[in-house]
Amino acid sequence: MSAPVPTGLAPGAMLGILGGGQLARMMALAAADLGIRCHVFAPEADSPAFDVATRHTVADYDDEAALANFADAVDVVTYEFENVPAATAAFLAARTPLHPGARALAVTQDRLSEKSFVADLGLAVAPFRAVDSLADLEAAVAALGRPSILKTRRFGYDGKGQVKIAPGTDLAEAYEAIGRFPAILEGFVPFEREVSVVAARGLDGAFAAFDVCENEHRDHILAFTRVPAKLGRTASDAAIDAARRIGEALGYVGVFAVEMFVLEDGGTERVIVNEIAPRVHNSGHWTSEGAETSQFHQHVRAVCGFPLGSAALRGRVEMENLIGDAALRWREILAEPGAHLHLYGKRDARPGRKMGHVTRVLSERG
Repeated sequence: MSAPVPTGLAPGAMLGILGGGQLARMMALAAADLGIRCHVFAPEADSPAFDVATRHTVADYDDEAALANFADAVDVVTYEFENVPAATAAFLAARTPLHPGARALAVTQDRLSEKSFVADLGLAVAPFRAVDSLADLEAAVAALGRPSILKTRRFGYDGKGQVKIAPGTDLAEAYEAIGRFPAILEGFVPFEREVSVVAARGLDGAFAAFDVCENEHRDHILAFTRVPAKLGRTASDAAIDAARRIGEALGYVGVFAVEMFVLEDGGTERVIVNEIAPRVHNSGHWTSEGAETSQFHQHVRAVCGFPLGSAALRGRVEMENLIGDAALRWREILAEPGAHLHLYGKRDARPGRKMGHVTRVLSERG
């Protein structure tokens, strides 16, 4: 069976979304604004996105009968997380358009593939080595030094699946701590701050990037995003150009984020690429009130073949993540002038769980 040729859709079409978390929820809400219905496919019966979708399917990602029915019921498929099984992506792509495509998944699901891909584009990354054994780790540490970071090649997020290799770290214990899984060692980068570029690429190759945003993490989880970032024009332009080149090389369709480190040397700023997220992204939540087009509307526009919207900034913006019981401040936040509360419909406010976020447009840009 040959894969369908992608074409633009029209209001009334059905968008299929793999994954039923908060990103899918906000995507479905945005789709409704554009007259697009959503069918969400997820294995968890209490998925937050189900509350706002036209249809939903509860099934495992390897359930081919359920996937076939899902594909028959939608006009295009997208996803809210990058760890969609490769077999699932291939199965669906043979039956209905899949955006972003399988190449974006293949590259970004594996940290070694991702780092190699970015480096091959001539973009700066932290020095890295592949680690498939304790001997590999010992050789990598000898080459890159300490401190350095040992990360599993797959399935790591919010600081999970990684260990810092400090001067006193026992390498055998560090390798055991990540489960002896295939890994990558990254050399230490003396960065000043972390930024990201959230951008979109359409079916026709059109590109639109939001302003570079600055991210503050606490306990390895994004706590605040502030826009615009404290970044000079040259470095900002370089960051956006890096995102453009990555999107073009992947043949990407949809919204994606490129996380970067900012280094300063003698008053000169430069950016190096850390990670690519092939989806709407936590650091883009500020766009819901802070940009002319939210990242969620932009993603729906892109994958449905609609014209991309303006990514212009509306002012100086801050986004605060509500983690765990911070969401219990909802009444206080609702009473705050200028605060825009977004709750994800999750029932249990567990520690470390993303329960919602707040955006604040603090001033006109000037």
